[in-house]
Amino acid sequence: MMNFCIPDMYEMPHSGNGGFAVQGGGFGGGEHCMFQGEGPGFGYCDSQPLHHHHLQPPCMEQTWPPSQQFSCAFASGPPAFKNEFCSRDVPLSHFQHQQQPEFFPEISPDFAHLQWMQGENRKGYIPSYLDKDELCVVCGDKATGYHYRCITCEGCKGFFRRTIQKNLNPTYACKYEGNCVIDKVTRNQCQECRFKKCIAVGMATDCDKRLAKRKLIEENRQRRRKEELQKTVWDRQEPTQEEWDLIRMVTDAHMTTNAQGNHWKQKRKFLSAAGVKEDKPEDIGQASMVNTPEENKVDIEAFSQFTKIITPAITRVVDFAKKLPMFCDLPCEDQIKLLKGCCMEIMSLRAAVRYDPESETLTLNGEMAVTRGQLKNGGLGVVSDAIFDLGVSLSSFNLDDSEVALLQAVILLSSDRPGLSSVDRIERCQEEFLLAFEHYIHYRKHKVSHFWPKLLMKVTDLRMIGACHASRFLHMKVECPTELFPPLFLEVFED
Repeated sequence: MMNFCIPDMYEMPHSGNGGFAVQGGGFGGGEHCMFQGEGPGFGYCDSQPLHHHHLQPPCMEQTWPPSQQFSCAFASGPPAFKNEFCSRDVPLSHFQHQQQPEFFPEISPDFAHLQWMQGENRKGYIPSYLDKDELCVVCGDKATGYHYRCITCEGCKGFFRRTIQKNLNPTYACKYEGNCVIDKVTRNQCQECRFKKCIAVGMATDCDKRLAKRKLIEENRQRRRKEELQKTVWDRQEPTQEEWDLIRMVTDAHMTTNAQGNHWKQKRKFLSAAGVKEDKPEDIGQASMVNTPEENKVDIEAFSQFTKIITPAITRVVDFAKKLPMFCDLPCEDQIKLLKGCCMEIMSLRAAVRYDPESETLTLNGEMAVTRGQLKNGGLGVVSDAIFDLGVSLSSFNLDDSEVALLQAVILLSSDRPGLSSVDRIERCQEEFLLAFEHYIHYRKHKVSHFWPKLLMKVTDLRMIGACHASRFLHMKVECPTELFPPLFLEVFED
């Protein structure tokens, strides 16, 4: 008559409140072993009858303290084991060959889940392609995988990788004529012999280059992924149907109020020296370096030439504004303040986008091509430098008519002009144009890096031109006869 004492980790189907019933095979009368709490530990294991018609699970609510000894008594024969975890010294096959009891024919004890308790199974991950207990071909330690075309341990893999990546092998020197025995005990004593053995067993030095190539491939893949994501974001930010309608409307307003349209190069006329006093190139260069009193004087003849085109230029800006429904819905007082504030800025923008790098001229009002010196002597002074610099900068932006039109609308609807009453309303209108403008920029996909923020900075440049012109206007009124000023010019720029 035999029974088996199995600790609580041998978990079996049970019934009742928190107990385990453990059955053994090969006993006729049916006996079982119950773990009963007696004292601080499990207590003593007694053999008791097991009645299949009335199963009472044992109570296992206590555990052994590490210092306490315990034993398992069998119905016959001496104890099979006496240690803290008695099941470790018993092979699993000891429990698997027993005959299944007749009263539980459908239950087969399975102890596979206890494999983790075995000491040899508490190691790190070993690839499935390795044979059991396969050894490193370099030092004989336990192998962990296929590294650099050889089956090696982690230590030899790391040693070989460091040697190749940092080119350390020329610094290695053997103290014993290069014949050292390399095993897992001596492998750290001679680096030269260890590296020689790595090469001798077939570890490949070119695998490290392949790793670098794989890294480069991964970087390229990440870059393409980023570009595709950016492209997706840009596609998602293209103008909506309402924004397209707004863009078409403001573009039409600009095209119908912009003199000569896209044919300005064919229709422009260069100002001759007879019509306007033009500085010689060497004089212009000297004037930018020497601050003489003569520089602030206005050439009356040049000024009179510019006043002939200033009135139609102002009129076209007003016509552009009146073609925008958002502007027309504003109070009349706000319309006047917005026009007075933006007029010089929009005229400067329209001149700057017609900068010709070949002749180094700006075309004013679509008909008069002037040089930097002519514009400076005609009354604008240092303001002419700012306008020309803006033209040079914008020439690389390659703006189309819609972008120029949207930029004009953003300048027109500036809610920070002094004296406005509908500030919030004007700000909302400007935001609508800005959003459509940004989406249109994404749609155009300019090659200039950071195109959108750079373009917005040009609005700041135009605001500075407007502020400089306001102070320059006072100087022109002192220098030039009043009868030379057109009435509309005075109405717009006088406070």
